[in-house]
Amino acid sequence: MSSDADRVRELAEKLIAEHDPKTAAAREFLGARFDAGLAWVHFPDGHGGLGLARSVQPVADSVVDAAGGPSAFAANPIGIGMAGPTVVSFGSEEQKTRYLRKLYSGEEVWCQLFSEPGAGSDVAGLATRAVRDGDDWVIDGQKVWTSLAHVSSFGLLLARTDPSVPKHRGLSYFVLDMHAPGVEVRPLRQMTGDAEFNEVYLTGVRIPDSERLGEVGQGWTVAITTLMNERTALGGVVGPRGAGPIGDAVALWHAHPERQTPVARDRLTRLWSEAEAHRLTVKRAQAGADRGTPGPEGSVGKLISANLNKRIYEFCIDFLGPEGALYGSYQVRQPGPGQRSAQGEIQRRFLRSLANSIEGGTSEIMRNILGERVLGLPGEPRSDKDVPWREIPRS
Repeated sequence: MSSDADRVRELAEKLIAEHDPKTAAAREFLGARFDAGLAWVHFPDGHGGLGLARSVQPVADSVVDAAGGPSAFAANPIGIGMAGPTVVSFGSEEQKTRYLRKLYSGEEVWCQLFSEPGAGSDVAGLATRAVRDGDDWVIDGQKVWTSLAHVSSFGLLLARTDPSVPKHRGLSYFVLDMHAPGVEVRPLRQMTGDAEFNEVYLTGVRIPDSERLGEVGQGWTVAITTLMNERTALGGVVGPRGAGPIGDAVALWHAHPERQTPVARDRLTRLWSEAEAHRLTVKRAQAGADRGTPGPEGSVGKLISANLNKRIYEFCIDFLGPEGALYGSYQVRQPGPGQRSAQGEIQRRFLRSLANSIEGGTSEIMRNILGERVLGLPGEPRSDKDVPWREIPRS
């Protein structure tokens, strides 16, 4: 491990020397980082990695971050956090070559097409149909809460290819061209005024069978890879000590000494301690990671960070007093990658944080996963587990 870390550090320092982040364009730098195998070090050689353990990734990240390098995740969060790991696990060599580099450089933004109006937490109950027609699949259905669909080039699509079998077994997984005929994206306005989410209508959309990920009927297995990586991405991205939401709270504390009280100081100290414990827990998990798909333990980070973020911003609003009720504007806007509403004022961040316990799997679902797959507790009763999907009553 030490020799691997030394190798990664040398490659990262060489990258910085040859592509100075202060002068190189972000896409140029990220493309060079991919070519050096430092995008995902646990990916195969030639596909953005070096075939090493995940635990070595922070070595590359620390060198790049210290030099002020751009963040691939900020430019393409779903592409980096979910699409890349899914494509490398289930895609053909042609798909890996076609998608991974442009995905990492931010040239092509990705979105995730799982949730539907009648299938939110129960993703496997989705109704979007994919019917085989020669070398193509014809897609009809509706997706909802699709982040960044309005700026995406491609989407990760889960659709039902066989309604005659139980819901988890009749799904297949595809890469969807978001500019294909029949794809319609409509914005969904949030209480922040932003519309970073969308609903997507699919009407007679044709997808070549070559754009399928995994075997026909293997969609749920592929989707689990996406979901495990999503939860790791949402709950497992931490910066240096005192960064992120707790950094906002500390900055607000120092900006208003006239509002400081012993009670507020005690509350902020407790939150800071929890944030630091979470940061160290994520770091420890990263240090012990291997090359495989993240396990259910990623749900721990997602569950903790969602709850912690909400409580931190609740403290901020309480600390502001009546000023916390003021809000700049509810004007509708559709932010792109790196422009999400969390970048706004404290009040906006508070409102946006309320979605953290819903997006990427609700906190209730995270607790179910932890109870069943980590603690080994009995699963919840599932009356539809062995029933053909077409026989399950739907609202």
